[in-house]
Amino acid sequence: MSKKQHGVRLTPADRQELERFVAQGKKSARAITRARILLLTHDGRRVTEIAQTLGVSRGTIYNLYQRYQQKKARSPLVEVLQEAPRSGRPLKFDSRVEAKVTMLACSAPPTGRARWTLHLLADRLVTLGVTDSISHESARQLLKKTASSPGSRNSGA
Repeated sequence: MSKKQHGVRLTPADRQELERFVAQGKKSARAITRARILLLTHDGRRVTEIAQTLGVSRGTIYNLYQRYQQKKARSPLVEVLQEAPRSGRPLKFDSRVEAKVTMLACSAPPTGRARWTLHLLADRLVTLGVTDSISHESARQLLKKTASSPGSRNSGA
């Protein structure tokens, strides 16, 4: 099986843009590494040599080649270097639930109680139909997030 050399041929303007990208300003380390991969490939370095030099896998280099080939004609070169959106786990509680738990915690406690407890807050959110289920720990985290957000009374300002 012959070894296929993945060559990236950059225009002088693209090369200059990548060199400027690496040298100036604040950027993510991954974006700078991607720019260096393209520059080293343009210089004729082999994939294994680039992988060892930059501490990346060969798969990372091949994936970048593919992205570069797909996007180079349609979008600016800098977009090839940026992170692609990641799916990740969707948020279980949105801002509506966060607002409701804050409103409840700031309201008068249920009759016979001196204050809201996390268990009472979680139970009330389910009773009101704000969410199907929520643990007292999730209620605590939402309250903590609200208390430490900029502009809140308890943020230490």
